[in-house]
Amino acid sequence: MIQLENVSKSFHIKGGVKTVLHQLSMTIPRGRSLALLGRNGAGKSTLLSMIAGAMKPDTGRIIRGCKVSFPLGFSGSFHKDMTGRQNLRFVARIYGVDVEELTDYVLDFSELGPYLDQPVGVYSSGMKARLAFGVSMGIKFDTYLVDELTAVGDQSFKVKSRAVFQEKLAASDVIMVSHSMKQLRQYCDCGMVLENGRVEVYDDLEDAISRHMKNMELGRVGGADGGDRRQRKRREQARVKARMKKRRGARRGLI
Repeated sequence: MIQLENVSKSFHIKGGVKTVLHQLSMTIPRGRSLALLGRNGAGKSTLLSMIAGAMKPDTGRIIRGCKVSFPLGFSGSFHKDMTGRQNLRFVARIYGVDVEELTDYVLDFSELGPYLDQPVGVYSSGMKARLAFGVSMGIKFDTYLVDELTAVGDQSFKVKSRAVFQEKLAASDVIMVSHSMKQLRQYCDCGMVLENGRVEVYDDLEDAISRHMKNMELGRVGGADGGDRRQRKRREQARVKARMKKRRGARRGLI
């Protein structure tokens, strides 16, 4: 179970403050897999980071009554000057898993070979993703956090990655951020929609997707109306400038 109690989060931006979550209280029970939906900038990744413990809320608290993963495939926490092997040993100690067992698993799964003993700083983005995904799959979590699940490597590696992830979810849950409705339908059974700092939770995933699509449509309509207003304002400003220029010319006897 993951419980959020009066969780709020805001960011200072140019011209003001952007609130991405306002006094969110909810419980995510075991046995449910949750889709996080919302337009770009709504706060989906921020909420996922707070659930992972990588970011603190401004107010409120998050209680984790189960073992929660870091965002799946996230390589940003790897130290670039340490080798892949050193990084995964460090992660193993943090999560209290057998170091050698995790090392053997990641070496076999990632197919990095001798590169596992090279500094992560020389890795390509694909190699980092392989290492991160391998570490994620090598540790058993009750709930996996996924921010835009992407497959890396050649076709055979992609097939293997999907199969292993599907196998993990047989005994675990997932909280997933994705712009792919097909992917959300594949892994999730309920959803929540973030919009302007507020959250709506739906027991049925299709209801959540329907609400999200409606918000997106309203946003496009609102954006079009806003664009028309901006164009009218620019035309009016141009007319005012033209009149002022004409008057200045008249006073100088030019017209």
